[in-house]
Amino acid sequence: MKTCHLPVVVEVDEDGYFIVSCPAYKGCHSYGKTIDEALENLKEVVAMCIEEQPSEDLNKFVGIREMEFKVSSLA
Repeated sequence: MKTCHLPVVVEVDEDGYFIVSCPAYKGCHSYGKTIDEALENLKEVVAMCIEEQPSEDLNKFVGIREMEFKVSSLA
């Protein structure tokens, strides 16, 4: 069994659930009530994605940036 390292994005939704995604694979995301639960759920999804898509076809994750935007009001 090989080990691979992939980027994971973690967010929190308005209900407090943790949303996790692996940008290397389109549509590869999951969620959980805790970060640990969400990441464990994501492992299953990533395993399925790896079976379906060869590693040479992966999306190249570049990074995340924070930007400043000026708006008249925040919703």
